[in-house]
Amino acid sequence: MARQRRGRPIDGILVLDKPAGVSSNRALQMAKRLYNAAKAGHTGSLDPLATGVLPLCFGEATKFSQFLLDADKAYESSFLLGAATDTGDAEGAILETCDTTGLTEADVAAALDTFRGEIEQVPSMYSAIKHQGQPLYKLARQGVEVERKARRVVIKQLELRNFEAGAQARVDIYLECSKGTYVRSVAEDLGKLLGCGAHVVSLRRTQAGPFGLQDSVTMSTLEALSANERQADMDALLLPADTAVKALPLVKLSESGGFYIRQGQPVQVPNAPCDGMVRVALESGEFLGVGEILDDGRVAPRRLIVTSR
Repeated sequence: MARQRRGRPIDGILVLDKPAGVSSNRALQMAKRLYNAAKAGHTGSLDPLATGVLPLCFGEATKFSQFLLDADKAYESSFLLGAATDTGDAEGAILETCDTTGLTEADVAAALDTFRGEIEQVPSMYSAIKHQGQPLYKLARQGVEVERKARRVVIKQLELRNFEAGAQARVDIYLECSKGTYVRSVAEDLGKLLGCGAHVVSLRRTQAGPFGLQDSVTMSTLEALSANERQADMDALLLPADTAVKALPLVKLSESGGFYIRQGQPVQVPNAPCDGMVRVALESGEFLGVGEILDDGRVAPRRLIVTSR
């Protein structure tokens, strides 16, 4: 007999504005406790230094977290030029310094041009990528460094928003990128290209897939609602599970079609897309889950919502 989970069986997505100084997993556990949720998961790590958009999935919504993991992201970040650290951010030890007094905004803008589009990026040793089951950052803190293969990422937009000249110049950037892009690696590579070293001093995620800061809720808001036992107001902050996949084409099924797809059987749907993943709902609007178009045009279930508890 399966062990019953502790907590409430709630479903939905909370777009958390992660505070600085806590890991993504710590933020998840705090929110899960405040909601007394039986099941929860986050959708990709943000560094403890970073703040901003961190979608948390509860209950049945966890089935669609991969779509948010794979989604494009956007960030605002500040780099300090003229100082390289062992972590690539302000939490690390300074390895070397350089006077950037002669560096100009034009120099930085020209260097940033080389980062736009499809690039090869070597992940930092302080990333969450795993090597033989261990996150790289854990190995790095043990003084162990392993070879990392360069990864192909896409930087879709990169803006230089501010430049402050000086012995250690500071630049503010805005970045839109594909999954797996490391902003600290952008800072480190920019510093190498300019010959002065650089690291991240602040990082804020402003977008993760369909969710932006305008959708987010602070941890202090959740804590205040919980302290005042306003659970209904907390639950009202949860977005429907299908918001994670709203970029997918929508396929609507009749009640009979919904019955068969819930039994795991592919169904024929008139005017469905020719291929790829689709969002599946009943004609009444009830979200069923995600399906895939087969070679014969039928829609096969891939991840479905379980409505009964």
